[in-house]
Amino acid sequence: MSELYELQPRVRAPPSANSSDSSPGALTPDEDDESYELRDDMPSDLRPGETLSPDEEELNRRTVRKLDVILLPFLALLFLFNSLDKSNIGSAESAHFTTDAGLDREDVNTAVALFFVFFVALQPVGAALGRKYGMKRWVPACMAIWGLCTTLHVWVHAAWQLYVLRITIATLEAGFYPITVSYLSLFYTRFEFGRRLAVFYGQAAVAGAFGGILSYAVFSRFPGQDGHKIDNPTTPPDRSSWHSWQILFLIEGCTTMTIALTGFFWLPERAKTAWFLNPDEREWGEERIKRDREGDVENNRPKRSPSPFRAHEEHEDLEASHQSTYSTSEEAQGLLSVSSHGRGYPPPQENPSMNTTDHGLSAHDVLSALTSWKVYYLLVFNILSSIPSTAFSIFLPLVLSPLSSTPALANLLTAPPYICAAATLYAFTSWSDRIRDRTKPILVSLAIVLIGFAGTIFLPSKTSDDDDNNNKNTPNHLALRYLALCILLSGTFIASPLTVAWLTNNFPAPGKRAIALGLNGWGNVAGVLASLLFSPRFAAGGYRQSFVWTALAVLLAAAGFAGFRALIAAENERRRRVLAGWTDDEVEAERRWGRGPLRVDGGARGQVVLDRAVEWLEGKRSAGGGGGVVAGKVAGWIGEWRGREREGDERVTFVYGL
Repeated sequence: MSELYELQPRVRAPPSANSSDSSPGALTPDEDDESYELRDDMPSDLRPGETLSPDEEELNRRTVRKLDVILLPFLALLFLFNSLDKSNIGSAESAHFTTDAGLDREDVNTAVALFFVFFVALQPVGAALGRKYGMKRWVPACMAIWGLCTTLHVWVHAAWQLYVLRITIATLEAGFYPITVSYLSLFYTRFEFGRRLAVFYGQAAVAGAFGGILSYAVFSRFPGQDGHKIDNPTTPPDRSSWHSWQILFLIEGCTTMTIALTGFFWLPERAKTAWFLNPDEREWGEERIKRDREGDVENNRPKRSPSPFRAHEEHEDLEASHQSTYSTSEEAQGLLSVSSHGRGYPPPQENPSMNTTDHGLSAHDVLSALTSWKVYYLLVFNILSSIPSTAFSIFLPLVLSPLSSTPALANLLTAPPYICAAATLYAFTSWSDRIRDRTKPILVSLAIVLIGFAGTIFLPSKTSDDDDNNNKNTPNHLALRYLALCILLSGTFIASPLTVAWLTNNFPAPGKRAIALGLNGWGNVAGVLASLLFSPRFAAGGYRQSFVWTALAVLLAAAGFAGFRALIAAENERRRRVLAGWTDDEVEAERRWGRGPLRVDGGARGQVVLDRAVEWLEGKRSAGGGGGVVAGKVAGWIGEWRGREREGDERVTFVYGL
């Protein structure tokens, strides 16, 4: 099943010799029992061709409403403080953090670069550990410790202390986003997911607005003391013995620890153990996700000649699925007919796509994710498209400081652009869910970013009385530049979550999905690039040079996503051509078990490469020696891995969404 459209079978009636049923949704043996309809209006929480009864509709509404009111806001709160703890160093620096702590201004950029180096490198590790031990335990534990590290910034007086704290926070935050997104997908169907992901990921934008307002409140209430300018000169400077940035770190760190401890009791392992659902809702919460995932498997059979015998077998499959209870096997999910064992097919095995718990990881999950070209392609252009959002989440108060007279006002000015970003993100993800397309909204959002960059580059960055500027830097010009920043930020937060949504929707197995999202987390290397692009040496020019290079990165990202869309469309078409050359039994074997005939053609270059790699390893093994033993084991390992059934999107019958 694709994101853009669904290949869905019509509901079949039991074959009968004297049946004359011609009601909607019924197929007689004379009809094409394998015809599929291309439709873009299928509810996302159903099996292909299935409808909900009135009671199920009400149960579904109740279940989703509780998830939206109880689970989703708490996950969003976790991400809000994750984003705050990542970016608060920029707000602190606008209140003279390095000056008060006896550090150099470059120490902040170095700390940011170190943070993202560790944060990026450990993304897959964090995602794998989170998947292994479960969201319910892993994330709250890590969050409590990084909240403590945020609090310890209060006592920083040396560069090495700052570096250690930022590296520790980076290590603990690595994997938070991919494992939490993977966890969220256990509760929502694919086309409920985009809007919920917007609410979740939108907290990165909300954090910018909330952080700006919080910083304004703290810096106004606890102004600087060591001769720094304060908002109100008539206010006595000695309201507290602490600096304003210390109060900021203390508030955010303690709040993070409190929320983390609550998470141990609030988060369920899965829908079936959710404390806020009643027994019927728990069962339905699991069932609707399984129904949604079955569509990923029953998705791409080409039209064949009619066959009453195969129609009868399909009816047996449907009956078997209705007789099943909440098992995770393929037979229990209606993917394996009762009579199929007599035809020489393998016995049913557990279907990893039906795993609805928050933990569990196999070697095949890891290898399948590591060898997917789509993960690395999206990673490169996700990095380029993420530079603006990553840069502004940390450095926007510094970019805006020339437009204001005080640190508090500079932080307050960050709120409107982030409010625009959050609203636009929700609008675009809703649009994406509605049209069932991820790459088109990404391309439109990047066009918006480029429009914003044009304004920020060509408009002045600060007021000036210098003759060289010919008095062109008027307040009106500055207001226009601020508006351009709002437009720019409106588009910057869209590409990353929709990239994540694409990976989540197109990798059905939760284990592979978690690793793929962890690898995609390497996109945070954009933070390293941002710390270099927005170095203090570019501040004198209003960061205009930084904006130019960032705009070029976004332009390349737009070209890359357009290319990805074309490649995925070509892959889907290639799979259709391959299936057209297979027999009915071969297609069915691929659809159910991933055991269709292996093909070696122009589109299977990966298999050719593996063949040659195995030949080379076998040659090394034949040569003998210690290296030969290792080569032989590796060759055997690759052969065993290739001999496994293809799963999820690896199956030729799977259609990728755009």
